[in-house]
Amino acid sequence: MSEQYYPPLSYTVAPEDDGMKVGTVLERRLGVSRKLMSRLKLTEQGIRLNGVRVYTSVKVKVGDIVTCAMEQESSDDILPEPMALDILYEDEHLLILNKAAGVIVHPTHGHYTGTLANGVVHYWLERGERYRFRPVHRLDQDTSGVVAVAKNPYVHQQLSLQMQRDEIDKRYCAFVEGAPSISVGTVDAPIDRDPAQPHVRIVTPQGYPSVTHYETVRTYAAGASLVRLRLETGRTHQIRVHMKHIGCPLLGDPMYGGLGTEADARLAAFGAELGRQALHAERLAFRHPWTGEPMTFAAPLPEDLRQLERRLEYPDETMS
Repeated sequence: MSEQYYPPLSYTVAPEDDGMKVGTVLERRLGVSRKLMSRLKLTEQGIRLNGVRVYTSVKVKVGDIVTCAMEQESSDDILPEPMALDILYEDEHLLILNKAAGVIVHPTHGHYTGTLANGVVHYWLERGERYRFRPVHRLDQDTSGVVAVAKNPYVHQQLSLQMQRDEIDKRYCAFVEGAPSISVGTVDAPIDRDPAQPHVRIVTPQGYPSVTHYETVRTYAAGASLVRLRLETGRTHQIRVHMKHIGCPLLGDPMYGGLGTEADARLAAFGAELGRQALHAERLAFRHPWTGEPMTFAAPLPEDLRQLERRLEYPDETMS
């Protein structure tokens, strides 16, 4: 079977590029990484100048058209599995979903089925499409909200670069115990693994730089608050660790929640009813890697968090 390719990237050589090498054009004008360029060199349609396959050392002139095309891939190691998907947006480059709480993004040891990847791969196959599942970022199993999936390595690379440059705007909302002492602020506290419990993260001077910006949106009669957060870095469990660090752990968080005081007993009960940490990825904004257009996606607060909010607002009300 002949190889199939994704839609090619294309660039028309401008006067300022005259005499530049093809590889330099790909790197500077199209943002192709050296790793991806090495892969493109090995494919028949990979790198072309005016429709002809060339070496990256060939020099270009004004008006030349440089193109590169990536071979289509598939996630043959992921078992397709029917799943209800809440798709917020899709084109030939990207898939944006609203992930439900309780769903793992990618198969891991002991969790080979029931993940978002299983459902997405099945969805693509049902449509006769062939892509490799490439999540741009991940959410914890019990965090709901917006997840972006790249359909080819170039798009994944470009979004990863935007993330590294803090050009992707990721917004979360969380229901927390109490309220931050400063209503709008920044938690700048390094995070690393807990030596005693490697699966747990802690704030430690020896950790990796971690920055979370927050704003207290609302306080409730039950003694809890709704906080909106923006991540500047993306450490594992960052929001959960940072909010605990400032004395406002997330409701329902089995790993980082609950300060153990008598005043927390009712909040602990509300969190137990929720059955997960009260955290939702509500907004994701970035530049489309292919078109450069700004894009913003939002996921509404899920029903379980709406119910929690009502409990916090009317804590003495009997829920039917």
